[in-house]
This record gives sequence, C-alpha cells and structure tokens, in this order.
Amino acid sequence: MTFFRRLILFFKKSTKVQKTFFALQLACAIFAVFSAPKIPGLYVNFLQLLPLILSIPFFIPKLKFNESIRTKATSHLFFISSIAFISLALDYLLKSHAGLVLLGISFIPAGLIWIFRFIRWNYHCVKTKECLIALAFSSIAWGAYALAFPPLPLGAAAMILLVPWFLVLARHSKNAALFATFWSGMLYNTINYYWIYNVMKVGPAGMILFGLFLLICYFSLYNVIAAAVFISVKNLKIKNKKVLLLLFPLFYAGLEMTRTYGDFAFPWSHLGYALGNHLELLQALSYIGIFGYTILILYANMAVAYGILQKKYALFITPIILLAILFMHGKWVLSHETAIPFYEGKEKAPKIALVQPSIPQTAKWSKAYLDSVVGKTLQLVEDSVQADSVNLIVLAETAVPDHIKRQPLIQRRIQQLSLNKNAPILTGALDYQRLNASKEAPKRYDVYNASFLFHTDNSIPSRYIKKHLVPFSERIPFDDVFPILNYVDFGEGDFVAGKLTPVYEPFSWTPYICYDAIFGDLVREAIREGSRLMVNITNDGWFGKSTAPYQHLNLIRYRAIEHGYPVARVANSGITTFIDQYGHFSERTTLFSDRVLISKIPLRTKDTLYFHIGDFVEKGLLIFLLAYLILMFIQIKFSRTNPNKV
Repeated sequence: MTFFRRLILFFKKSTKVQKTFFALQLACAIFAVFSAPKIPGLYVNFLQLLPLILSIPFFIPKLKFNESIRTKATSHLFFISSIAFISLALDYLLKSHAGLVLLGISFIPAGLIWIFRFIRWNYHCVKTKECLIALAFSSIAWGAYALAFPPLPLGAAAMILLVPWFLVLARHSKNAALFATFWSGMLYNTINYYWIYNVMKVGPAGMILFGLFLLICYFSLYNVIAAAVFISVKNLKIKNKKVLLLLFPLFYAGLEMTRTYGDFAFPWSHLGYALGNHLELLQALSYIGIFGYTILILYANMAVAYGILQKKYALFITPIILLAILFMHGKWVLSHETAIPFYEGKEKAPKIALVQPSIPQTAKWSKAYLDSVVGKTLQLVEDSVQADSVNLIVLAETAVPDHIKRQPLIQRRIQQLSLNKNAPILTGALDYQRLNASKEAPKRYDVYNASFLFHTDNSIPSRYIKKHLVPFSERIPFDDVFPILNYVDFGEGDFVAGKLTPVYEPFSWTPYICYDAIFGDLVREAIREGSRLMVNITNDGWFGKSTAPYQHLNLIRYRAIEHGYPVARVANSGITTFIDQYGHFSERTTLFSDRVLISKIPLRTKDTLYFHIGDFVEKGLLIFLLAYLILMFIQIKFSRTNPNKV
C-alpha cells in the first residue's frame, strides 16, 4: 500500500473532531502563508502562531469531545509541525523569505517529542543489565580508539581496539547495541573534538558550546548508522553466504566518504588515520589510500571478534599478519635510495623559509594590535632570512588579519621586504569584492579567505582563494542553494569559496589554505595541473594546546604519501614543518614558539597508483554505499516473506 493510499485511509477513518482539527490547521496554514509581510530574509509574524493556539482546546483533558485527538496526541503534534513546514516551504518558494515563527513550529514540537522519547528510551536502557554491559564494552572500544590517533600512543593497536564493539553488535539485542553505540560514540567524538571549545575564547561562548554538543551528537549518529546496518546484515544470507556481512568494512568506508563530500564535509577522524605514528605502516597509502586503511582495520577487528564467537582462535593472527605485511612493504619502499629523507637527486630543490610567529588568537583579530601582529611576523623575516638565500618565504594563514585592500601600507611593506630579500613572499589575508546588489540584498560583498604571492618584479600580487570552507565556521552550508541562509548570523566568517587551482612557477607549486590540504580530490586536481609541491598555510592557533594540531598535521602527511606530493607547511602557532613525498618530516616546531624554518624541499618525482585511481575509488565508495543499502533492504524484505529460504 502506497503512502498516499494510507493517508487517504487515515482521513477516511478519522472522527469528525479530527477532521475539524485537520481542516482548521490547513486553513491556518494558508492564512500563515498569505499573511506574511513583504520583508526580505527572515521575519517575525506572531499571527503565524494562530494554528498552534487554535489547536490547544483539542488537547485539553476535561473536554470529552476531543478524546480521539488526545489519544493520538503525538501524531497530531507531528501533523501540526508538518503543516507548518509546508507553509514555511511555500512561503520561501513564493516570496523568497521565511518566518521565524513558522520555523519554530516546524521543528520545536517534533523536536521536543523526539527528545522526550530519547530520554525515555535511555531511562529504560540504563535500568537493564544487558544495556549497561554493552555500554561498558562499547565504551572501552571507542574510548581506546580515540586514543589511537597521533600524537596519542595506541596507533597500531587499532587493529584490535574495536573487537569489544563488534562483540556487542553480535551478541546483544538491537536495543542494547544501539544504546551502547550512541553513548560510546559520544565518548569517542568528545575525545576527538573537545579542542573546539578553544574557539569559545574568541567567539560567542554559549553558541560555540551548543554547536560543539550538536557536532558530537551528529558524528555519533554515524556510529549508530554503522551499528544498525551491521545488526541488520549479520544474519542475512545470499545463496547461503553472509555476503553483506563480509562487505561491511567497504560499507563503513563509504559511510566515511559521505563526510568528505559536500557542504558538510568534515573528514577529520576516519579510522584509517590511527596508524599515523608509524611511517613504515603508511607506505601502502600510495596504493589503497586512507579508505583502504579503514577497510583493513575493520577486517582485522571483525576477524578477531569472529574468532572469539566461533572459537576459531587461528583468526587472532589476522591483525599481526596485516601489520607485518604493511611493515615489511614500508621497510622495502623506504630502503630505496630515492626514499632517503629529503633525497634531492640531480634536480634542483627549492629552498623555502617558513615563518611561525605564534600570534595569540585573542590578539590576532584586534584592530589595536594589527600593526604589532604584522610587525612581529615581518621582523622574524628580517632577522632570520638573508638576502638571496631562499627561493620563497611563506607566512601563515591570515598573517595579515584584515582585508588586504584596506591596508595599502602593509602591502607596501611586504612588497619591499620581498624586493630586499630577493624572494617571493606568500602571505594569508582576507579579501573582498563588491557586488552589484540592492540595499535589501543579504550580501553586498563577497568575502574571501585568501593568500597573496608578492613577486620580486614588483608586479600585482597573485591571489588564491580558499576552496574548501569549514562548515559553520567560515560558511553556512548550502547558502548558495538557499539564499535565505545569508540572513542567518551565527558569528561565522561568511566567506565565498574559490574555484581556481593555481600552479606557480618556478618549481610548479600550489598554495593550500588550512582545510584545503586534507582533501584528496583537491590534491589530485593540482597534480593534474602540473603541481609538484604543496605549500600549506594554516592558523591552528584556534586549536590551543591540544591534540588537534597534531591530528591536522597527520591528515596532511597522509595526503603527501598517498599522492607522492611533498609539503611545505607553516602554521601560525605550530606545527610548522617540511614533509617529503614519502612522509618524512624535517625538523618540526613546537606549539606556540616563534620560529623560522629554512630548508630545501625536493619536488614531486614519485607517481602513485592512488593518484590515478583515487577519484574512482572515492566516488565508487559512495555508489557502493547506496547499492549496499538497497541490497540490504531487499534482503530484509525477502527474509521476512521467505523465512525458510534465508
């Protein structure tokens, strides 16, 4: 039976009171749309509370006539929210604006119902011994796994750390397993992302704390989805074989891929990043990439869990075999002459100066400190870089913490310094472009997080605009699809993403700003354009003294090995370093130290398989994810209709 047929049947069986309730809500919804004022963007119109107000008598216990509604109060509240959402959508489509009252009615009643149900579900779970045991095992697994990412020490143990979680999924009821997975996921993601609280020092603290909580809940839902799928497929068979269970690690890798594409992209803690402390173990990245590592780690954990469940203890050796293969392969790769750290060969390697001024975030964006912030950075260059000694000087992201067009004196200082040192200077700064927009438009300027390359011939600086913006920090997701979002202000940067990938000569290098450098598709795009060196500028001062700067560096090291793509990386507060195409580090700065690193960095000479297949693998994982879910639902339906054939 289709959804619409069920809906028609529901209305046919409704009482007169219910039909009156539905008609009243629909009439009020039409009124809400046509009563909207002609105001661009977001507006407040309290007349739109009318549907909610008129629904109150239907829920009063003492009125006997409305018993049919009270007994299904939850369904009718969802109906109110649904009608309000339809009104909100029509209002936006017809008049390109949105009422905050309708927005609240659309989500608050339904949200409160789900919160109440969630609390009630948790209350029943914590009263059962099975749920508490499952939570303990799952928390051990995910809590320990959070300690596997660099710089924390449990990296290689990732091959077995999730075994307790898989045992929970295999042995316990669905209710207990999902309860345990959600809360252990909250633990895992809190350990991974606790450092975001540092942003509270320079932004609206309450909003950031609430946003951090929502972010951790959102990522924990990924754990729950993975658990729900595993539970659904663990007993499904295709031709008497558990094919879907065997393919679960590929499904999980596809699930991780959904965090890598789109406006919500935040690919920070993929499982495969856990091996970052061991260079030998990472060399297979050039063949299978980060998602191949996630798949191997999951297979190792599943093999051990299966060995425990089936008492097939020979499977316990699976993680050891996989680690041994990775280690021996890495040793073999790194034994070649060209894999000697920072091997130059016969080709001239550029000499680059990386300037880490360690400007505190609380002072960086203060107008009162602008001259001293820029002055400190440029003085480090004056004191540490000799004329004609380097091929490029690199300053950090937003080393000029203002729109560069508004600072002509600073532009002239940087240009003169470039001439004095006879070396181009790359610096981060903001920029903007005025739009031909009316006064009522939500945006009159496009604002960019950019880098500028000052040349030694005194020509106009070359600009690169950051392409991947951090969601909710630098941009509200989908603000280009839904212009109404441009009226929303959470204190975010409201930047516009760039589209071009430059390759600067000589030495064929490409700038990457902060977040850009962790996306493999952007790396491959630059290499296809002829780039042989990544110059990454970032401002990790937002992270404070935490694990985040080390995690960020680890992600970029993975990109370097995957694509044989050397990196010169400068961070405002650390960690500043050079990375060769095999992942070796040069001297690394400590956090919050004033340093200038000067070194030669050999250009890209190593082609990798993953560079050629990376786009196919990553898009293929998304297609596989969809196909896996479709096949799963088909098999579930088949198993219910033909229980004896499964």
